[in-house]
Amino acid sequence: MKRTLFIILAAVAAMALFCGLVKGVLVAAHVSKPAATTVYGLTARRLWATTVALVALVGVAIGGIALARPASRFGPDSGRLGANLVLAAGLIAAMNGWLNLAVATGGPGTGNGVVGGSAAFVLGIVALALGGVALARCRRTASAPGRMP
Repeated sequence: MKRTLFIILAAVAAMALFCGLVKGVLVAAHVSKPAATTVYGLTARRLWATTVALVALVGVAIGGIALARPASRFGPDSGRLGANLVLAAGLIAAMNGWLNLAVATGGPGTGNGVVGGSAAFVLGIVALALGGVALARCRRTASAPGRMP
C-alpha cells in the first residue's frame, strides 16, 4: 500500500515538473500567450510537433529500458545500441521541437503546435540525458576488469 502511494505521488510530481518545464520553454520562446482566435483541428505544424513529441516519448521509454537492462538477452552490445538509439531520438526531438518553437508566430491555440514542440524539446532533453547515462554505463561495463573482449 505504501509503495503504491509512493509511486502515485512520484508520478504526480513528475507530471507537475514536466508541465512546469513545458511552460518554462513556452515562456522562454516568447510564445506563452494564448491566441485570440483558436484554430481547431490538425494543422501541418501540429502534426509535426505531435510526431516529434511521440519520437521523444519513445526515446525516453527506450532510455529507461536501456538503463534498467544494460545487457539484455541479445548480448552485451545491445545496451550500447539502445543508448545510441535514445541519443538519436533525443537529438532529433530536441532539435525539431526547438525549430518548431522558433518558426511559431503565436501561442497555444494558433495551430502552430507550440505546446507539442515544447513538450518534444523537454522530452528530447530528457532522452539525451538518459541516453548519455546509459552509454556511459555501457562503456564502464565493457571496460570492467576481468571481462572478456
